[in-house]
Amino acid sequence: MGVYKLDKLMDETRRLAAEYRRSTGSTLPVSAELAKFDAISLLGLRSPDTPISGVDALADSDQGEQRIQIKGRVIFDAKKSGQRVGQLNLDADWHVVLLVIMDEAYQTTAIYSLAKQRLLDELTQSSDSKNNARGAISVKKFQAIADLVWPAPLTSS
Repeated sequence: MGVYKLDKLMDETRRLAAEYRRSTGSTLPVSAELAKFDAISLLGLRSPDTPISGVDALADSDQGEQRIQIKGRVIFDAKKSGQRVGQLNLDADWHVVLLVIMDEAYQTTAIYSLAKQRLLDELTQSSDSKNNARGAISVKKFQAIADLVWPAPLTSS
């Protein structure tokens, strides 16, 4: 075990990544690891004991163990259109994909959940077969068809 706690290292990673972008205009490739860390921490998931191709986390459910792929996206300019979710591994044995949305400070602002079959159905209906074969989908489209799971949606009483 290292000298630093993992949560402190991740906070420092966020700070450094945000400062690097402000200073250089370029991004550091850390959003995937931050997204995995946040999804696992915030949603009470667990990492697989041994690596599983295309699977970043596990959760127990009524249907048994759920295998989860996690994607992260930092939104620097909400007005910018055409932002895409990272390429999804459609051939891997996962059940749900989570999209972790972060702000320009690399802080998680929302997590969306989408079942693999729902995603496959959507990709089949779309007319862009080149992107569909790679599992490419826009952030806006993902948010429109997925469920917001964090922060928990407000319920009316």
